[in-house]
Amino acid sequence: MMQLILNNETTLPMPPDRAPIQQLYRSHHTWLQSWLYRRVNDRCDAADLSQDTFVKLLTHAPPAELREPRAYLATIARRLLLNLYRRRSLEQAYLKALANMPEDQAPSAEYQAALLEALNAVDRVLARLPGKARRAFLMSQVEGFSQEQIAQEMGVTVRSVQRWLVRAFEECIVLASGEWA
Repeated sequence: MMQLILNNETTLPMPPDRAPIQQLYRSHHTWLQSWLYRRVNDRCDAADLSQDTFVKLLTHAPPAELREPRAYLATIARRLLLNLYRRRSLEQAYLKALANMPEDQAPSAEYQAALLEALNAVDRVLARLPGKARRAFLMSQVEGFSQEQIAQEMGVTVRSVQRWLVRAFEECIVLASGEWA
């Protein structure tokens, strides 16, 4: 069985059909990490995102033949980078809201950490939803729009909005029962 070398020290067993990923890693890991560093200007974040990119490849096998491996890797890394920015933006907005609270009403550090974790979990759920369902959910829950207003704004039927909201709420229920039970 082949070994996947992660950081010149750590190896993971790799089934034979993952050999192309090992080759991608050897050929493009340094390039990808440099590419990410130019975008985040932080070596640790670049290293984490680079590793996450290859972990994605291990869980979602790439096409048998990649014509442009760097473009493929950059696409995966770009999505991970957007997720990182979105999470950080969400955290910053939350921390800013906390900073504006009177000190005697501010939640404890433990509660703040739990809320941030919950916000990140909801963000991951929303990221999995189709764009229209995510938009309808946010318009409903964050902006306070009625189903009729959402339908009018999006140019769809109220029934479509209802279907999207049901799907979003179902995902949130699954999240709540699995992660917070």
